[in-house]
Parts: sequence; structure tokens; C-alpha cells
Amino acid sequence: MDARGPWPFITMRCVLRDGREVVLRARQHRKGLLRHAGRDGIPFWHRPAYNWWNGLFFAVGSLHFIFASLLSITPGPFTARELALVFFAGSIFFTIAGFMQNLQAANAGQMGGELPDMSVRPRLIGWKPSDIGWLSAITQFVGTVMFNFNTLDAIDPPSQWYLADLTIWLPGLIGSVLFLISGYLAFMETSHGYWSWKPADLDWQIVTSNLLGCILFMGAGIFAYVPRGPEPGWIAFSANLLLCLGASGFLLGALLMMKESRQTGTVTPCPLGPS
Repeated sequence: MDARGPWPFITMRCVLRDGREVVLRARQHRKGLLRHAGRDGIPFWHRPAYNWWNGLFFAVGSLHFIFASLLSITPGPFTARELALVFFAGSIFFTIAGFMQNLQAANAGQMGGELPDMSVRPRLIGWKPSDIGWLSAITQFVGTVMFNFNTLDAIDPPSQWYLADLTIWLPGLIGSVLFLISGYLAFMETSHGYWSWKPADLDWQIVTSNLLGCILFMGAGIFAYVPRGPEPGWIAFSANLLLCLGASGFLLGALLMMKESRQTGTVTPCPLGPS
């Protein structure tokens, strides 16, 4: 059957469904967006409500980061510790959403057009290194866990600069790198190549918003380094501004995910058209 995708991954292929050959896209398959009309036994991780709640958790986590980063650069009644608690709460919502995303990818089944095998116990983590969707989900999930450490340690930060870098800055930087890898993998999965420009497509809007958020989070992670001596005020300001803009990108992507959850997939007959 005809197939394509950025090497070495396959993100689009012709499959046999209900007696005819149709085009199946990896993201559509992973999230169960191509509804199995008239069929029973759709797993819970492929239901529209699951995708909607997944988007909602990402949105709530993003709002926490937007709120805390904005108040970090503007005068307000909150202490640094209180804002750190808001960041930590937001990271928990991100981790829940990341886990849901990974659970879905780990149990999506083979991209062959069949429903996932319901007799098999769902995998919590999975191991699918040849699946670009799973790689994106697992790197994102591990990245969210790193942000749990980053934000938890920032609630009562150590006074020594090197300990602050080790316990706060380093986990945040690793989380940002993992987010960036995850964001680009998701972009390639939807682009069916290394690059694409499809602003009219909802799935492209989602992954592009998230990728921009990842790039801005990466910038914030670099600026968050704690130096040995005094630090110019513009560095902390820049870090929080980039964090706010990055979280805004994630918020937009999350809201679009919730919209996407209500969609039914468009069945396109084979052969594959332009990507």
C-alpha cells in the first residue's frame, strides 16, 4: 500500500477500511479522530471526551503559567513563593495532560485501519520507538515531569547560586529541550515531512502553536540561568516574558485541540494526494 512520511517514520498511508482503500493520517489515527461509524467497542482513549479533557488540562496548565509569569513582571500583591506555587500547580496540569497524551499514543494500535485490540490490557507508557506520535508524546510527558521538579524546587529555592542552577534551572532546561523535540516531532507527524505550510488545516494550527510555544519556552529556560554574581533585571524580565508568550502558544494549541475533539475525520480515498 502507498505510504509516506519523514524518514524513517510513516505518517500517512492507504489502508483498507470498510471494504475500500482510504487515506489514514498518523495523528488522526493516534487520537481516534477518524470515527468508527456504526462500530462498538471504541476504547476510552479514542473517544471525543478524552481528547476534549486532554485539551482542557493543557489549557488550565497554560493559564497558570500565563498568570504567574505576568505577575512576575508586573507589580502585584503576590509574593515570589505564592507565584512559585501557581507555577507548580500549572505543571501538575501539564503532567496530567502529558500522561493522557502518552497513554493514547501507547495504545493507538498499528496504523492499519483496525480498531485497537480491546482484549489487551492498556499500556501506561508503551515502547514504540518507530512511531513518531508516541515519540512526541513520551518526550513531552518526561518534559512535564522535569517541570514538576523545576517548579517544586523553586517554591523554597536554595540560597547558593550553584544549587539553584542544579535543582531549578537544569530540570527546567532539560524540560524545555524535551518539549522542543516533542513539538517538532508532532509538527513532522502532521506535516508528513520536515516542513509544511498549511495554515488552513486545524491539526497544522495546533502543532504549529505548540511548536512556537516550545521555542519560546526554550528561550525562557536559557534566560533562567542563575549567575554567580548580581544579575541585570532585564534577564529575569525576559525569561518571564518568553514564558508567558510560550504558555500563550500552548493555550491556543490546547483550545484548538478541544475544537478538534469534536471533529469527525474526513475519509479521503486513495491514492495519496500532495502532502
